[in-house]
Amino acid sequence: MFLKKVTTFLTAAESVVLTLIAIVLVVLAVLLLLMSVTGMIRDIGAGTLANAGIEVLNSILLVMMIMEIVYTVTRSLESHTLVAEPFLIIGAIAAIRRMIIITAESTKMEVTNPEAFRSLLVELALLAVIVVAMAFAVWILRRSDANQGHGGEI
Repeated sequence: MFLKKVTTFLTAAESVVLTLIAIVLVVLAVLLLLMSVTGMIRDIGAGTLANAGIEVLNSILLVMMIMEIVYTVTRSLESHTLVAEPFLIIGAIAAIRRMIIITAESTKMEVTNPEAFRSLLVELALLAVIVVAMAFAVWILRRSDANQGHGGEI
């Protein structure tokens, strides 16, 4: 009897905490998106959008990652299970985001610091392998879900 009450309380507490986390993440995503849009408008007015484009893209990808986390939290609230696919998608977005930053930074480093440039190229190659591996894992999960009828639950 006591254990059932504790379990019920903990389940309710988990739902409340996850809901609060989702709300905070949505507010954060909206604020980041607004800051990106206002920065982009400012850069268009100043004629410096080409230089700031990477920053805008970086912010938008961060917003996508946050919203994917919100989706994961929402799925967890609905099903009370941990689903693997959204985490793989978040990881792929994070790796792609880093690849874009490396690409933007590496053009400046190519001449000034060849050793650091080579290190960035190795990191870029490893990130590319990670993205392919995560895409393959998502494909496997979706294929197995279609055959078994569940959502890639852990």
